[in-house]
Amino acid sequence: MAGLAICELTTYRWSFEEDVQHYAAAGIEGIGIWRHKLSDYGEQQGRELLAENRLKVSSLFWAGGFTGGSAHSHDESIEDACDALRLAASLNAGCLIVHSGARAMHTQNHVRRLLLSALDKLIPLAEQLKVAVALEPMPAAAGADWPFLSSLVDAADLVTRYNTPALRLVLDTYYWGLDPELEHRIPRIVPHLALVQLADSKSPPTREPNRCRLAEGQLPLASILRALGQAGYKGDYEVELMGEEIETSDYGDLLVHSQQAFDSLRAAASKTPGRSFA
Repeated sequence: MAGLAICELTTYRWSFEEDVQHYAAAGIEGIGIWRHKLSDYGEQQGRELLAENRLKVSSLFWAGGFTGGSAHSHDESIEDACDALRLAASLNAGCLIVHSGARAMHTQNHVRRLLLSALDKLIPLAEQLKVAVALEPMPAAAGADWPFLSSLVDAADLVTRYNTPALRLVLDTYYWGLDPELEHRIPRIVPHLALVQLADSKSPPTREPNRCRLAEGQLPLASILRALGQAGYKGDYEVELMGEEIETSDYGDLLVHSQQAFDSLRAAASKTPGRSFA
């Protein structure tokens, strides 16, 4: 199974340079890059620092907002996503995380047309660059201000429609870990997954993220990892933590805990009698 990466949102207060150096020192294998932090540090310098520290880039976060609900128009959002794809390719990133944009005042049919229009332009470039556009659906209770894609099944159907490795999905356990149907759906969505993001939670997801450290909430993370492994998932796992508990955490301790908890969860996932975990 792939090693562990940390999304830079997890260590919000650290700079890009601090993230890279501390992740590498903690033995973390990968990094989910936040475009804002990399831009502040400098893209070329960032590539050099990553190479020096031998950190794999699990994802680049984020592009999208194609429905015009943000400060950018539909066309401007597409242009920005194209730039982000080129950056992801230069970083050899596993994927570019993309949020469709909110429904806002549009009809469901209209926002879907806007997303399809964007994907029709992005996918040829993604295929050329060999970088996956990874759509991240969120439940309506948590993501109404972000993606209008609020169903894992609908998102998987959309990816199936394009039938290209350049369009994939992100599965975030914070958003979907309490879904009673998740483990039944995993075999269907695994072929379309570019990335699994890991977080725990003590309550259902809301618009204000309140994640907690792995194995300290109520999500059945070991069972989810087991289901993913049994369905053949061999991609990246990336810890993404935000919320009141995380804001006051010592980031160095958080990195150590994340790696130890991941190793423990992986071991627990392997212990089901008669089952194996890839």
